[in-house]
Amino acid sequence: MFLQSALLATFAFSSSALAAFGITTSGNNIVVDAGSDNALVVSIDKRSCDIKSILFRGEEFQYQSQGSHISSGLGSATVSSIIVNSQYAKVTCKTSTLTHYIVVKSGDPTLYMATDTTSEPSVGELRFIARLQPSKLPLEYPFGSVSTTSGSSSTVEGSDVFVVNGQTRSKFYSSERFIDDYVHCVYRDSDPIHACILLNSYSYERSSGGPFFRDINSNNAGDSTNLYFYMNSGHVRTENYRMGLHGPYALQFSRSSIPTGKSMDTTFFKDLGISGYVAPSGRGTVTGTATGGASGLQKVLHWYNANDQYWVYADSSGKFTSPPMKPGTYTQVFYQGEFKLSSTTATVTAGKTTTANISGSLTSRTSLFKLGEYDGQPTGFRNADKQLRMHPSDSRMSSWGPLTYIVGSSSLTDVPMALFKDTNTPFTIKFTLTAAQASGAATLRVATTLSFAGGRPRAVVNSYTPATPAAPTKIDSRGVTRGAYRGFGEVYDFAIPAGSLVDGWRG
Repeated sequence: MFLQSALLATFAFSSSALAAFGITTSGNNIVVDAGSDNALVVSIDKRSCDIKSILFRGEEFQYQSQGSHISSGLGSATVSSIIVNSQYAKVTCKTSTLTHYIVVKSGDPTLYMATDTTSEPSVGELRFIARLQPSKLPLEYPFGSVSTTSGSSSTVEGSDVFVVNGQTRSKFYSSERFIDDYVHCVYRDSDPIHACILLNSYSYERSSGGPFFRDINSNNAGDSTNLYFYMNSGHVRTENYRMGLHGPYALQFSRSSIPTGKSMDTTFFKDLGISGYVAPSGRGTVTGTATGGASGLQKVLHWYNANDQYWVYADSSGKFTSPPMKPGTYTQVFYQGEFKLSSTTATVTAGKTTTANISGSLTSRTSLFKLGEYDGQPTGFRNADKQLRMHPSDSRMSSWGPLTYIVGSSSLTDVPMALFKDTNTPFTIKFTLTAAQASGAATLRVATTLSFAGGRPRAVVNSYTPATPAAPTKIDSRGVTRGAYRGFGEVYDFAIPAGSLVDGWRG
C-alpha cells in the first residue's frame, strides 16, 4: 500500500512538472499551460477576460474574490484563443473600444500582454492590475513597505493615504519615473517567489506624460496584493491620452531572481497578428550628440508626437541613440536632469537612422544668489529626499517651517521643497549686497515644478511688492501629497525696479 501511494505521488508530481504547453477549456475558463520547468498555468474567464487562477509551481497566487484584469475589469468581452506556430498561446479579448492580448510562450512562465484602445476607459485609468494573494506575496520591490497599506489604523488624506504603525503609506509611493521603470514586483522571501511587471522601450510608447512621469506600481492593500502597469491615468496628467497599442508588457513569475524588462525581447509579437504592433523592421532610430547643459546633471533626450513617445539617457559625452521608433516627425527635447533646455524636430523613417544633434544651455546671467540648480526637481531642498515615499504630514519629515535662508551661510536644506499656504509661508531669504549690486533693476526668478489649486509664488522684496502672477494651468490632481513633484514646470520672473534694492544686510 505504501509503495503504491509513493508511486502515485511521484507520477502526479512528474505530470505537473512536465505538463505540456497548450490551451484547454474548463467550464467558463480558457486554461493556458506554459509548459515551463517552473510550471505556470493560467485560467482566463471566457466571458470577461478576467484572470481567475494563476498556478505557479502548483501553488495558487490569484486573489480569489476578484480577478486580474484591465482597468477595473472589462465586464464582458468576446474572448478567443489560438495556438500560433506551435509555440505561442494567444488569448484575445475584445470590447467595442478595446482589444487586450495575453500571450504565453512555450516554456516561459510569463504572461506577455498588449492593450489596443480607441478611447480612454470612463474611469480615466488604463491599467493592468494583477490581484494576488497577500499571504503568499506580501512584500514589494523596489521601494519596500512605503506602499504597503495593510493593517492601516486611519487615513490621512482622501481614501488613498493611510497610517500604518505611525507611518504614512500609499500605493502612490510605489511610483518610479517611466525612464527608470523596467521592473517592479511583489514577492515573498521565504521559499522565494517573485511576480514582476516587466517593461521595455516599447511598453510606454503609447502612454502619456514623458520620461519623468510616474504612476502607481504596487500595493499590498490587505485583502489583496496588487501589482500594476499604468498605461494612462489622470494622476498629475500633463498631456493628452494616446490611443492605439499599449505595450508589449509582461507579468513574469520567478523564484529567487528578479528579472529585468530592459532586455526583454518582445519582437516575436510580429508573428502573432497583434493589431497596431510595429515590428523592428518597420521602425527607425535617431542618433546624435547633445551638447551644453550643466556638468554633473544627467542629459536626457525625449521624442514625442500625438501618437508616440520615447526617451533615452545620453552617455557622458552627450552621445545618444534612440530606441526603435515608429516612423513620423517628432519633437525632440533635450533636458538637463528634468529641466528642458531646448527642442527641435526629428523625422524617423523605417529602416533608417536619422542624425539629429542638439544643443542647449541656460541664458547667461549675473546672479546675486541662486538656491538650487535648474534640474527640474526639488533636489537638495528640505524633505525632497522623503517626499516621494511619504506624506508631508509624516513625523519622519523635517519641520516645514516657515524657514529662513541666509545667503552665504545657510544650507540648501533650509529651503523647503514645497510651500503650503497655511503651513510654511512666508519663506524668507536674507542677503547682503554691495552698493554696485544694489544700484540697478533686478529680476527675481522662481522656477517651480508643480502647482495645486492655482498655487503660485508671491514675492515681497524689501518694501516693494511685485504683481502676483496669473494662475498656472490647472492640473486636476493632487500631487505633492501623493509622491509627485512634476507638473508643467512654470518659471516666474518678478521685475524688481531700480531703487528697490539697497546695499548692506537685507532680508
